[in-house]
Amino acid sequence: MSDPLLHWREEFPILAQSTYLISNSLGAMPRAVYDRLRDYADTWATLGVRAWGAGWWDLKGAIGDLIAPLMSAPAGSVLIHENASIANSILLSALDFSDPKRNKVVICDQDFPSDVYTLRAMLPADYEVVMIRSHDGITIDTDELLNAIDERTRLVSLSHVLFRSAYIMPAAAITAKAHQVGAQVLFNGYHSVGVIPIDLPALAIDFYIGGTLKWLCGGPGGVFMYVRPDLLPHLQPKITGWFAHQQPFAFDIEQFTLREDAYRLANGTPGIASLYAIQPGVEIINQVGVAAIREKSIRQTALIVQLADQAGYGVYSPRDPDQRGGTITVRPDHAYEVSRELLARNFVIDYREGAGIRIAPHFYTADEEIVLVMETIAAILADGSWQAHTKNRSFVT
Repeated sequence: MSDPLLHWREEFPILAQSTYLISNSLGAMPRAVYDRLRDYADTWATLGVRAWGAGWWDLKGAIGDLIAPLMSAPAGSVLIHENASIANSILLSALDFSDPKRNKVVICDQDFPSDVYTLRAMLPADYEVVMIRSHDGITIDTDELLNAIDERTRLVSLSHVLFRSAYIMPAAAITAKAHQVGAQVLFNGYHSVGVIPIDLPALAIDFYIGGTLKWLCGGPGGVFMYVRPDLLPHLQPKITGWFAHQQPFAFDIEQFTLREDAYRLANGTPGIASLYAIQPGVEIINQVGVAAIREKSIRQTALIVQLADQAGYGVYSPRDPDQRGGTITVRPDHAYEVSRELLARNFVIDYREGAGIRIAPHFYTADEEIVLVMETIAAILADGSWQAHTKNRSFVT
């Protein structure tokens, strides 16, 4: 079968060295990152402090504008931050939690833990956190979730795509119910942007925070925050910094007037090197197009499910492609030990406790690699090589 997207493989050096199936955790690095980081070093070396005026100062917003089309978001509505905990903390510090009649937040037990840690730390002491629990470890019951969103709810904070199973949450229904009762919605977009099409304005989503290190192939140190434009003027962040000041170079220690644009939720001086490294991956994703990526992802994840079924492995991801993101979690016997042996054989996958082995093809993945990894799992089980890993259990990757 001819696959026009495979011509992009030469842009990613690691693909020539390993079978790389872990884009749900860290996307492959584009070759152009070498050049961009050299540009960063050259700019610093030749311009020194003048680099701020030559583009560094506006870089967080400029890269946000590169990412915005991947979510159908308008220019100026997306800003880059350093990590999700910082972005979540800034946003939550800007929300008004003072209404005593609204003291409830709805989450689910399949959310990424760091989001929950930050949320609980930032909420007032009298707030109730209602956690909807999965009944199958794969999905969240939609009716149960929607019924939990009521007139007491201030915020619904959920992952758009669940990180263990790749189940796509019904964002439109969740947002509609939240708005119906006067609540707002914050979605984590780490496992969605770059692998499934998203239209944030059409969904009327209030806040959306995701990262560049996975499907956008942008590496660590880059998180994007979208705020619905009409909500931005009402946000009053308590976690802030001089980049959010309307006149930062006035150095006025007494008066602090927030900017009116996305930089309203900025903080202090950003890590410029990571902002350079982000760009090549985002540019490639824009060129490839999310629609083409999604079409291939559906086909390849279906192939994984088919092969897992044939081998008798458990599948802990949705079988309906409309409910499935870019990852398939399979659970053969001795899944943890098998995952360690796969890594030893240069198959780059990962394992999540309570789920299994996560296999995440991207637009640069060949069908033959999927067949090979599934055949290798069978070989590891057959030859007993998984047993070498029973005494050294670790969940790092």
